[in-house]
Amino acid sequence: MKIVKLILLSFFVLTLNTFADAYVLLISFDGFRWDYLNRGLTPNLERFAKNGIRAISLEPSFPSGTFPNHYSIVTGLYPQNHGIIGNHIYNKFSNASFSLKDTSAVSDPRWYFGEAIWETAKRQGLLTASFFWPGSEMKLDYRRPNYFIPFNPKIPYKVRIDSVIGWLKLPYEKKPKFITLYFEETDTKGHDFGPNSPQIDSAIALCDHLFGYLIEKLTSINFLDSINIIVVSDHGMAEIDKNKIIVLMDLLQIGKIKINSYGYLASITGDKDSVEKAFKVLESNENHFKVYKREEVPEFYHFSNNPWIGDIVIIPDYEWTVAYDSSEYTFKVKGNHGYDNHWMDMHGIFIAGGPAFKKAYTTGTIRNIDIYPLLCKILNIVPRGNIDGKLELIEFILK
Repeated sequence: MKIVKLILLSFFVLTLNTFADAYVLLISFDGFRWDYLNRGLTPNLERFAKNGIRAISLEPSFPSGTFPNHYSIVTGLYPQNHGIIGNHIYNKFSNASFSLKDTSAVSDPRWYFGEAIWETAKRQGLLTASFFWPGSEMKLDYRRPNYFIPFNPKIPYKVRIDSVIGWLKLPYEKKPKFITLYFEETDTKGHDFGPNSPQIDSAIALCDHLFGYLIEKLTSINFLDSINIIVVSDHGMAEIDKNKIIVLMDLLQIGKIKINSYGYLASITGDKDSVEKAFKVLESNENHFKVYKREEVPEFYHFSNNPWIGDIVIIPDYEWTVAYDSSEYTFKVKGNHGYDNHWMDMHGIFIAGGPAFKKAYTTGTIRNIDIYPLLCKILNIVPRGNIDGKLELIEFILK
């Protein structure tokens, strides 16, 4: 009996020590659709996944946009709860607007309600770093990683990788335990040329080459066996049909409403009477879209419990686009996302490997909100309370 207890105690101590000194690198290939791994263009990613964890897909939160889902990944919260409900947000109470291209708004902490993993880790004594990630460059020091780089798409991809390697070469007491790394290539080419184009295939191959370069660099500093690598994407991509367009101003001739966003989703705010009139008009003309009052958006979207969402929410059918007027979209864009997060074309990738993970393990679809508690588990830190993600739905991929 004593021998059994000693064996169990030894196993517990070994596990605790492994997690206590864990390193995690979280990588995002923006817009990398779940099935891009099946095109025969990704030998490095496939080799890594074959020796570690591969999920069939990663389900984004709704709406399946860039900022909402990157922030859901690192907070474990649905967009309605972490505040970043879209790439463009309008606060009707303060008349303030958020846009992913507005550097002032992006760095304004008042838009971000959730606690990101780097905040949780930093609060518990771990050093963190970010070479790009939405929410990582807030103007409050305690809400930022210890090391961070403000987003600049002109920084070459390999320079980003070399910088991460530089952080990992720091002395132990200065080395970050958690790092994020971001690449926008597949999102950019997916929008410009569509998910079935030769250009997106080239982008997929480039991402795989970059991942191979990262593995080579980690091997060169003898760190590959010491770090847990998680590769994700925020969403997938759908082919856009220029003939499938819903022009809101062809339906609405009401002056006292504000249409806040377009494309894969539209929301409307205004005074009570104007909103009610607009809703009735839209409801009677429902064709290739669904219209809801905010509080009546179906529960499976998790998209009603936030006043910034708007009084009316318009969700178009797959591949359809909501436009303000006929000149709103010139349709230079060949691909888009943001649609119903349950559609497979909106799903991204999840592959992982390292000392904390099982080997050669394939699983079904993983939710992106469950990644935050997984990260906390690996880093041996206590997660923030009241999150939407559930560790019990994902921890089976750990050793």
